[in-house]
Amino acid sequence: MIEARTQPSRMAASDRRQQLVETALDVFSRKGFEGATTKEIAAAAGVTEAVIFRHFPSKQALYKAVLDYTVQASGHEGWLAEIKACMDRNDDAGLLRALAASILRSYRKDPRFERLVLFAALEGYEMGLAHHHQVAMPVYDLLREYIVRRQREGAMRGHHPGVIIEAIAGMTQHYAMMTQLFGYSAPDGLSDEKAIETFTEIVMNGIQPAANPTKKNHK
Repeated sequence: MIEARTQPSRMAASDRRQQLVETALDVFSRKGFEGATTKEIAAAAGVTEAVIFRHFPSKQALYKAVLDYTVQASGHEGWLAEIKACMDRNDDAGLLRALAASILRSYRKDPRFERLVLFAALEGYEMGLAHHHQVAMPVYDLLREYIVRRQREGAMRGHHPGVIIEAIAGMTQHYAMMTQLFGYSAPDGLSDEKAIETFTEIVMNGIQPAANPTKKNHK
């Protein structure tokens, strides 16, 4: 007896939308907003352009959905909670370590997210840049307020708070870009954990106040 074959069920609307967002992320991260086309995205997803516009009214709307998805998939709320916990217990080194780890983890988990932001900057695409600012600036302000408080408490030197943030973020991001996007190997087999610890120590040694400063005898 030959069993009747059933036709495969159509993909649910929510699943199709997710597939299109994932596919668009891949294409946008390789070609930027200007270089990517909905025709190319549709072909990569195995659908027609009509299917894309059934779920998204425009290419810009699809791009916005991709940007929102990158924040959701990045675990933003989780590492932000970790940073706030460090602040609550005045764990300066832990805070810097958590910030560096979140940056490096983002590159390692899915470098497409970072490529998307880089393309937005290179193209000067306002939607991508505005979305990045919307996500990044509240975190920056939170870190800045914490550093200012710790400086007032005498726990940190009076360096510009923004420069302190850029020091730890800049070192980590450059390292991540070189090893993840440019294909360079970590120096001497350096682990990510050791790199993060080293960056943290470099910054901490530059912002901690001198302990028990000695007075020079003038003869």
